[in-house]
Amino acid sequence: MSASAMPFAEDSPSGPAVPAEVAAFRSDYRVRHLPRFYSGWLHFAVTTTASLSIIAFAISRVVDPLWLELCAVPLSFLVANLGEYFGHRGPMHRLRPPFGVLYERHTRRHHRFYTHQAMAADSAKDFHMVLFPPVMLLFFMGLLAAPIGAVLFFVASPNVGWLFVATAVSYFLTYEWLHFAYHLPAGSLIARLPGMRTLRRLHTTHHDPRYMQRHNFNITFPICDAIFGTYRRGS
Repeated sequence: MSASAMPFAEDSPSGPAVPAEVAAFRSDYRVRHLPRFYSGWLHFAVTTTASLSIIAFAISRVVDPLWLELCAVPLSFLVANLGEYFGHRGPMHRLRPPFGVLYERHTRRHHRFYTHQAMAADSAKDFHMVLFPPVMLLFFMGLLAAPIGAVLFFVASPNVGWLFVATAVSYFLTYEWLHFAYHLPAGSLIARLPGMRTLRRLHTTHHDPRYMQRHNFNITFPICDAIFGTYRRGS
C-alpha cells in the first residue's frame, strides 16, 4: 500500500471540515503528543513489515502438519477475536489499573480525535492516533503470542505452537489494517473495497458517544459482538 493510493500525501490535509471541538482537540494533540519527525507511512510500514516477518518465520517452521494440528488456525482465530472483544470492551473503555495507559490513549484521546462526525484522518500524520505504537507489537509478542505459543509447542506439538503464533500475529495485523482503513477518507480506494462499507459503518457507530461504551467492540469481525449481544448495525 503506497501513499499514492491514498487521497492525501504525508502533509497535505484532505477530507471534509471537522466539528470545531474535534478540530481544536486534534490541533492540541499534534502540538503536545505528536513527535516532531513522525511519519505516518513509516509507522504503517514498520508495523506491516515486522508483523509479516514474524508470520513468515512462524509458517516456515511448520513441517508436514497433521489435519488436527491445522485446527489450531481457526481455534486461534476465535481466541484472538475473543481477546480483541474483551480487551476493547474492558481496559480500553473502562479505567482499570494497571491498564490506565490503554484507557487514556483509546477513550480519552482516540475517541475525541475521531468521532462519528469526523472519522477520517486529515493527513498521514494522524495515523499516530490510529495505529498502535510499534512497541505494542513487542508487548503482544512478548506477553501473549510467544508465551502461549511456547506452551502449545511443548504441550501439543511444535507445529501447533508455530501455527498459533502465525495466526495471532496475522490477527494483530488484520486489526491494524482494518482500523487503519476505517479512518481513511470515504473516497479512498480502500474504503470502497467489498465489505468495507459495512465494517466502516459498524466502527463509525462505535465512535458515536451514545454507543461507544455499549456496542461494536470487535474492530475486525463482529463475531463476539453477535454472541454477546453488543452488535449494532448503525445507520
